[in-house]
Amino acid sequence: MLSEEELLKALSSIKDSGSNRSVVDLGWLDQLRINHPKAIVRLNLPSYAQSQRDRIAAEAKRIVESYREISELQIELSNANGQSEIGNAGHGQVSSLQKIPGVKNVIAVSSGKGGVGKSTVAVNLACGLSQKGYSVGLLDADIYGPNTPIMLGVSDKTPEVQGSGAEQKIIPIESFGISMVSMGLLIDDNQPVIWRGPMLNGIIRQFLYQASWGEKDFLVVDLPPGTGDAQLSLAQAVPMSGVLIVTTPQKVSLQDSRRGLAMFKQMNVPILGVIENMSSFIPPDQPEREYAIFGTGGGQVLSEENSVPLLAKLPLEMNTSNGNEEDKPIVFQYPDSKTAKAFERLALSVLEIIETNSN
Repeated sequence: MLSEEELLKALSSIKDSGSNRSVVDLGWLDQLRINHPKAIVRLNLPSYAQSQRDRIAAEAKRIVESYREISELQIELSNANGQSEIGNAGHGQVSSLQKIPGVKNVIAVSSGKGGVGKSTVAVNLACGLSQKGYSVGLLDADIYGPNTPIMLGVSDKTPEVQGSGAEQKIIPIESFGISMVSMGLLIDDNQPVIWRGPMLNGIIRQFLYQASWGEKDFLVVDLPPGTGDAQLSLAQAVPMSGVLIVTTPQKVSLQDSRRGLAMFKQMNVPILGVIENMSSFIPPDQPEREYAIFGTGGGQVLSEENSVPLLAKLPLEMNTSNGNEEDKPIVFQYPDSKTAKAFERLALSVLEIIETNSN
């Protein structure tokens, strides 16, 4: 006899078209009951996924009716008052966007895969905005691979924690003119972070709302690679001015970036633009030459496909690559390099877009 566990496993093959994650993992399948020969499936989709409602319902109907034990199917679509009861990362919490007191703009930096230089972009963008006279915070939400403390030269420091209980506050570490919070400051260097979605969501919300950010023009959020719980938690917690998508010219990076960009579009998060990192290699002895060792055109393709600007093509220089490991951001370590100049133009472009969008 068909069990609810077996049917739930079959229904997990239904995927969200944006993140490519199972509707079961996302918590969108709110309830499943079998009372032979009848099955009841209740879907509870967040507002940004309502366009997929008919497709998901049709796929669920096809799967359930494929079992001979089920002769009657009832699909319920629950979305009371236009709001989903499934919230933060789909773990059964009520979703409502909540501003961070004192923070004017939240900018996420995302990538479809690891190793494309996303954290480098986040750190140097934050520093670039600070150099322009803005008050900037940096939240390292890459819980599993927190690298920003190393890039900012503060990996040996521990943030102060004030108060207790619900009133507890984390005091961000100040470095190079920005305020930074990271899991990397709270764990040992060799300590792995082995958390499931609800725990991950909890720490991200703590970093957002229980850190003393003060008055900030910008909070730059360095997200982990991919389309997982951290991205969903952020998008369903705080209103964002937009997200920057980091890719490299290679096809595999481009394909993963497409998924990440599609997820944020589906969640109605503005896409500020695309950044192509490692666009070319500049030899140290021939600074006038550039070699496209990783291919060409990936960032341009992604921007044109989605009608968003290609904001920067960041070159690969030996000194700036080493600078990532020298406890000092590129824009400070090598201010005259082509990479630093590209980051300066990126900061100006982001400022212009956000100003335009706010008018």
